[in-house]
Amino acid sequence: MLDNYDFSDSRPNPYVKRERKAVTMNLDATAIDYFKNLAAETGIPYQNLINLYLVQCARENKRLMFA
Repeated sequence: MLDNYDFSDSRPNPYVKRERKAVTMNLDATAIDYFKNLAAETGIPYQNLINLYLVQCARENKRLMFA
């Protein structure tokens, strides 16, 4: 290991904005089944699919429609 390292050519981490936080959520069983079936079709883990969907909703500023 070196005593000193040269970081003069370094750049900021571009992924720091995409920080993730672990949360505990109670989800409806039908929602979990839906994303698990979608995961089986796509090969993407269902938790990643849920996250991708929520990020898309946030990016598009979607709002719930209450009847």
